[in-house]
Order: sequence, then C-alpha cells, then structure tokens
Amino acid sequence: MDTDGTHETRPARTGHIPRPAAPPKPSHAPTAGPTLGDWLRVPRSSDGPGVWTYGHVPRAAEEPEVTPTRQLVSGALIALLAGLLLWSLLWNGYLGGFWLWPLYMFTPDSWAGTFPSVVASYVWYGIVVGALVFGFGRLGRWPELLGRLLRGRAVRPLHSAQPAPQAGGEDDPVRWPQLRGAGLSEVADRLEGEAGGGRMNDVDYARIHRAWDSVRVDPSRMRAFADSVREKGAGACVHPSGDRDLPVRAARHDLLARQVLLGTVEDGVRNPYARRGTSLALDPDVLGTSLLAVGPSGTGKTQRLVRPVVESLALQALAGQAAVVAVGAAGAQLGPDAAYDVVVRIGDPASVYDLDLYGGATDPDEAATLLAEAFVGDVPGIDVRRAATALAQLLGPFRAAYGRFPAVPELRELLDQVPAAFDALRRELAADGAARHAMLRELDARTRQHGAHGDPGPALADRVALLDRPAFAGFFDTTGQGRPFSLRALEHPIRVRVDLPERGHADASRMLARLLLAQFNAAAAARADRSLFAFLAFDDASHTLTAETVRGVQRLRSAHAGVLLTLRTLDDVPEALRTPLLGAVGCRMAFAGVTTWDGKRFAEAWGTEWVETRDVTHRTVFADQPLTRAIHAFRKLVTGKAVTTDAVTVRQVERERWSASDLAHAVPPGHAVLSLTSVSGERAAPLLVRLAGTA
Repeated sequence: MDTDGTHETRPARTGHIPRPAAPPKPSHAPTAGPTLGDWLRVPRSSDGPGVWTYGHVPRAAEEPEVTPTRQLVSGALIALLAGLLLWSLLWNGYLGGFWLWPLYMFTPDSWAGTFPSVVASYVWYGIVVGALVFGFGRLGRWPELLGRLLRGRAVRPLHSAQPAPQAGGEDDPVRWPQLRGAGLSEVADRLEGEAGGGRMNDVDYARIHRAWDSVRVDPSRMRAFADSVREKGAGACVHPSGDRDLPVRAARHDLLARQVLLGTVEDGVRNPYARRGTSLALDPDVLGTSLLAVGPSGTGKTQRLVRPVVESLALQALAGQAAVVAVGAAGAQLGPDAAYDVVVRIGDPASVYDLDLYGGATDPDEAATLLAEAFVGDVPGIDVRRAATALAQLLGPFRAAYGRFPAVPELRELLDQVPAAFDALRRELAADGAARHAMLRELDARTRQHGAHGDPGPALADRVALLDRPAFAGFFDTTGQGRPFSLRALEHPIRVRVDLPERGHADASRMLARLLLAQFNAAAAARADRSLFAFLAFDDASHTLTAETVRGVQRLRSAHAGVLLTLRTLDDVPEALRTPLLGAVGCRMAFAGVTTWDGKRFAEAWGTEWVETRDVTHRTVFADQPLTRAIHAFRKLVTGKAVTTDAVTVRQVERERWSASDLAHAVPPGHAVLSLTSVSGERAAPLLVRLAGTA
C-alpha cells in the first residue's frame, strides 16, 4: 500500500526501520476485557490534562456543601414534631373548622351521614395529611436524610451524560461511518465483519484509522488503501515487523485516546475536588512537554512509570502513530525483546544491532557537536564549543580522505596525535592535491593546538578511551560491516531498546546516554515529517543532562516529541541545571521518599495558591448569676470541660501547593505527586496519585 511512509520497510543505514530482532510473532493477539465493539462505543470525555477519558464522568468543580448527618436528623425530628402538633390542633378543632370548608362546599347536603360522605371526608383528610407531610418534609429535608441513610454520603452518577453510540446505528464506530461517507461501503463492510468476527483488535482499529487519516490528507492513496483492506481485512496496513500486538501487556491502554492508565487520584483534601477519585493517564498531549520523575530506588519508577509509558508508545508505533526509544541498564524490566523492532545490547557480542556513534550525521561539524556534548558536556571547565571544534578538525579530514567517520580506535589515535595515524591521514589528503587543501589546514590547526593551554584534546581522548575497551570491540563500527542503528529512523514507527553496560562500564554508559539524548534532540528537530510522535525514555538519567541537552528538551514540544527522565535524586544533576531542568519539562513527578532538599525544588516549581484558613479561639464563659454558675459547674462535673465559646476567624492566605516536608513525609508508599502540562498549555495542579503499577 502507498501510505505516508509509516508502514514501509527500508534499510537501517538510511535511517529507516530495520527488520525485527526476533522472529515474527503471531499476527493477531486478542484483546482482553470487553469486545472491540463495546470498547469503541464507550463515551470518552475529558475535563483536563491527564484524565483517563474512557467512560469518564466529569465532577463538579467544587465540593458541594454537605450538611452534617446529625444536623439533618435533628431538623427532620423537629419538622416531624411540628407537623404532628399542627395536625393535632386541626383534628381536635383548636384552630377552628376553617380547614373543612372545601369538604362542605363540594359535597351536597343530601350526603350527610351517608357512605359517600364518609369516603369524601377520608379523601380530604388524606389530602390535608399529604400536604402537611410534603410541606414539613421539605422543611425538614427528609428526602436528603433518607438518601443519605440508604446510599451513603458519596453518591456519584453511574453513567456519562454523553450518550453512547447505538450498536448498528449510523454513528456506530464499528460500522466505520467515515468510510461509508467517502463511498467505501464495501471496505467498511469488510472491516465491520472483521470486528464482529473477533479478528480485529484495538491495535488494528487504531492502525487502519491512522492509515485512513493519511488517505484523507492525500486522496491519491485511497485506491491502494481500499485494495489492501479488501485483501487483508484487519491485517491491512500492518507494521513493517508484521506484529499486530505486543506479546504481553503489563498495563491498561486505550489506543482510541492514545492513553495509558497510570493510577488513581487520591480522594482526599490534598487534591482538587474535581479530580478526586478519577483515573489518571498519560498520552502524547502531555508527554510532548516531557516528564521528569524523581524518587529513590525501590519506589517503582520502572514498573509503575517507565514500563507502562514505553509499552503505550510501542502499541502506538504498531498503529503507525509514534516512534519510541527506551534506554536502560542491561536487565532493566522494559519489556521482552519480542516487543521491539531493534534491541541494541552495547557490549554484548550476541547483539544483532550496533549503535551509530555519529547518529547518522554526514556533516562533520554536526557530528562533532553531538560527540563533544556526550564526551565532555559534563566536565567542569571545558568549553563544549572548543571541544566540538577540535573534533571537527579531525572528523572533517578523515571523512574527506576515507569517505566515512573514524571508528573508536582511529578517533582515539587522532586525538592522542599518534604519528603513524596522522602521517597516513596526511598522505591520503595530499594525494588529491588542491581539492583537499582546506582539510590539510584543519589538520595542521589541530596539530598546533594540541597540548596548548585549555586544549580539550586530552580530555576528549580520555573519554574516547572509555569506549576503546575489549568489551566494546566490534561496536560503533563505521566501515559498513555491522548493523548500526541511527536515531534518524525516528521518522518511522519504530520500537527500539538500548541496553547500556551499566554494571561494568558505568562511565561509558553515562557517556552513551548523553550521546543518545543529544542525538535524539537533534534528530527529532530535524525530521521532515513530524506526524509521528517521537519519544525517548530513560530508565535512569543520572549524570546524563548537560546545559545544551536541557535546552534541547525544552524545544522538543514544538517538534512533536518528548522525553521521560527518571532520577534517584536531583543531586545527580549539576546544581546549575536543577532549576532549568524543572523549568524545561512540563510534567513533574515526585515519588514517595524524596528528600526534603529535592522536595524544596519541586515545591518552588509548583508555586503557591490561595487557601482559606479557619482559626478557632476558645474562651471560657464566666457566669454572673448564681443559677447559671451552678449549671456551668454541673456541666463541668459531668463533661470534665469548662463551658467555652468559640470565636472563628476566616482568612485567605498564600501557601505552597506541596511543601518540601509534605513531599518527603506525607506521600505514602506506592504513591507520587504529579503535575501535568499539555502541549497546548493547559495545566493540572499537583495531584497525589496512587500508582497502578504493572500487571
């Protein structure tokens, strides 16, 4: 099928989707839970970012004033007694017989003493009693008390006000009304039959719907789309891997809204009333502003956040909507290999794929900038721009001479000014005469600067040496012998996992993580087609961030991309970058157990709000009259407390939404405080969320 390029397979060298790293899985995995039709017909509504829209029922913005049950009971009893008293006065004639005049007016005199007269009298008595019950019942709020006793205090509507589409109706999504409206009734019938027969799952529906959207943009693809659906049914427009679902799902997803369920907002006073008890979800609309999560080890950052988010984006990649790259230490629980198209195990000889050290760049200056950011971006006192210039003085001549960038051992020799390597490069450049004269000047400049004060060359050589180890032999190949993965593939719906050798090569892993983040920022911004949502998830972003990458993260939202950064503590980020980092991301998450100094940073980022406080002052009552003093003395003897009066003062004060102490001590285990910002700028105040975790 001729689509928008999201369902095609091309070589990895040009930045496109490689073939799967594992044998293809079955083409269809059934969706657990309700049938596809029931799932599609459930109404979806949202009243703010992060709301799980599946069957969501909006709540009132403010908590309604609730009368205490004790007050309701006393009021109902008083109204009942008053009604009985009035009826007694009427029945016994103490108020006269005026209330009987309608009975005398509408019954003839000939009925006196007859059976119809008795019936009429009891009917009128019933009307009067009913009026008294209705009047005093309203006055005593009997219906509210009865409802409180029968249903409890918290009564919520069970169904959404938004009507659900009727099965078989014109707006039934199972019948694909958008295709029928375009004159493709035969295609719609085929898809309706696939859904009714249980041969279509949620990924199939989302994928075909995405393909139809591309047809609407370019109508010339309509014939290819229709032919593909007629031939393959629910398997039309399939992902290049051939997969139509993940081998296992560890979280709950709603692909129609592109959401993953993260947890439930606590029903407590710390949360806004409108969000209490509602389900919280993440989607590209909020992930596009990037998310920073901080929490100590063991709080579930991987299982309760990273894994569900990566899984959601992987499902969206199968539907042709996203591209996701997950980065973690070897052994991190980020999903099975079969859930990814590319698995790069750096340092593992059995790895099918390699990592392109230069990120698919062909310009020496661009490649040098990315490498400099990764190699020395975290080294205090070294100017990254000077380091990039030093690298460009070597990469440019080498590429001009050999048509490729240097491998790790070759780059290390050039940075160390090994005479044999320099002489060979000079001879290769001199062989082409004047055409490479500019490159010889670059090489001469590097020679002059080597060893001078402030030269970044030695620091670069030391960092490159971290990759020039026997464990990495065969990796970062630039000769075309391996299968390097490049982040230039983000223009296609690809699922990638990169395993870093954190256990034995921690420094090298951190350097590679910085490189991946720098490459992602550059690749996401350089995409010609930004219809796919590009996402990079770090299971551990410690010592990964630099000043330039933080600025790059802030620019991702305009490139339809985002990152997920998890940290054990903000101390893993240079002090000068902590405040800019919290400002660069739109979503901030503090897990249970953060320290007070980390909590202070979050409290500052979340700001303050105006709240109403009530100060109650108790004052002892001193009676002047002997009888009153005696009553007060008896009351104190019985209750053990002196008679007091309360003075209530109500004030509006400005307080932190969450204080550093609250974040450190008041967040229960398995919970987190999360604030969200959508790409459009809509915000959700910090919410205390009970995390659902993974199944």
